[in-house]
Amino acid sequence: MKSSMTRDRILTGNIRKVLISLALPVILGNAIQTIYQVVDTYWVSRLADGDIAVAAINFVWPMIFVTMAFGIGMNIAGTSLISQFIGQNKEKEATMVAGQLVSFSFVFSLLLAVVGLLAGRPLMTLLGAEGLIFNYGWEYIEAIFLGMPTMFVFFAFQSIKQGQGDTVTPMILSGISVVLNIFLDPLLMFVFDMGMAGAAWATVLARAIAAVAGLYLLFFKKEGISPQFRDLRFNGKVLRDIVRIGFPAGFGQSVEGIGFMILSAFVLSFGDFTVAAFGIGNTINSLILMPAMGIGAALATVVGQNLGADQPQRAAKAVWESIRTSVTMLGIGGIAMFFIAPYVVGIFTSEPIVLQQGTYFLRLISLSIPLMGVFESFLGCFQGSGHTVMSMMMTSGRLWVLRIPLVILFKYTTSFAEKSVWYAMVLSNFLISLFGLVLFLGGRWKKRVVGDEYETDAELA
Repeated sequence: MKSSMTRDRILTGNIRKVLISLALPVILGNAIQTIYQVVDTYWVSRLADGDIAVAAINFVWPMIFVTMAFGIGMNIAGTSLISQFIGQNKEKEATMVAGQLVSFSFVFSLLLAVVGLLAGRPLMTLLGAEGLIFNYGWEYIEAIFLGMPTMFVFFAFQSIKQGQGDTVTPMILSGISVVLNIFLDPLLMFVFDMGMAGAAWATVLARAIAAVAGLYLLFFKKEGISPQFRDLRFNGKVLRDIVRIGFPAGFGQSVEGIGFMILSAFVLSFGDFTVAAFGIGNTINSLILMPAMGIGAALATVVGQNLGADQPQRAAKAVWESIRTSVTMLGIGGIAMFFIAPYVVGIFTSEPIVLQQGTYFLRLISLSIPLMGVFESFLGCFQGSGHTVMSMMMTSGRLWVLRIPLVILFKYTTSFAEKSVWYAMVLSNFLISLFGLVLFLGGRWKKRVVGDEYETDAELA
């Protein structure tokens, strides 16, 4: 009943109210995930050589993101397929996609974990990490790789619920996991003397508990889509659709992650303090971005279900409403952060150089942050519609076509120094938003990606 009521609201209700009601739990959930990073950063900064330890986490994070990217892309595909099948009122097909998504996420994450463990050290060396940054970075990333399967399973649970329009349940589980993380961080790091590795294992354990709870709710609580264990058996046609839609999204995010790795190498060339300032500024900035990311995620569900129900004009109306709402929220948050930037950066460091660079970076990004409301809205539109080649072009193009070339240009032709990275970020966000507008106005995203019904193994037999 609850699932049916949510579908009716998405297809016929007030678009702004629907977006906000779906986005608020996502915003809280994303904020909770960001708090993971904030908590880790806070406790890691209390280690000996705290600024270097913080720099190490931020140096290795793009490597973690690259290994996760393809799995995240498949989950984007799952949300798109599930939402469009629900829009068509095809619950059987949506349920089959959910089961395949869980199986695929678990198996694929195991493979990615192995690759990460084998390639992590050589890659860190290739990117220029050495000394304490290398040692701290590997301690952290090794534990994250080992715990990756539980992380991916929870992502699958989130995407299944999001496709149905249930954004509250994942938020509650994320809240529980972050509370656990807050207690586990100091316990493992200082009481059990695990240091940097303790911060990573606290995150892994907290997310593992959330993943187990999510699977229990998905398989044993009959609310909305509830796959059976037989749905976990690989189904070729369903997997092909997930890969067909998910691969471009995953590839785009993976290439984006590699771009951030290259960007981190450029930041590192300006010194350890600049790496720390960049990491602190990005962590704080990600909190301001929560409304746009949440509304973009909610928009993906609204677009998917409305395209499934053959209502492309309502889907387009939702995109414009998403842009208006996101830009307004980010504008208010950016102005507030401009004035309190030095005090917020000061929470994470007492080093004068880090404080100075971090404050400048945060203020510059805060003033330009409404652009991310436009970017996230177009991204949510293309992901929800299943036209993930468009989202791939936006995510990878922002880094490789725009930002990295701009950093190189500014670094070697101007006196901007570390500010080359800051200015390149702002300009690349502006240009990619214009590109997203061109893709959106072209209208190809309005064609839904779901078609024939799936057959179960029993039906095929």
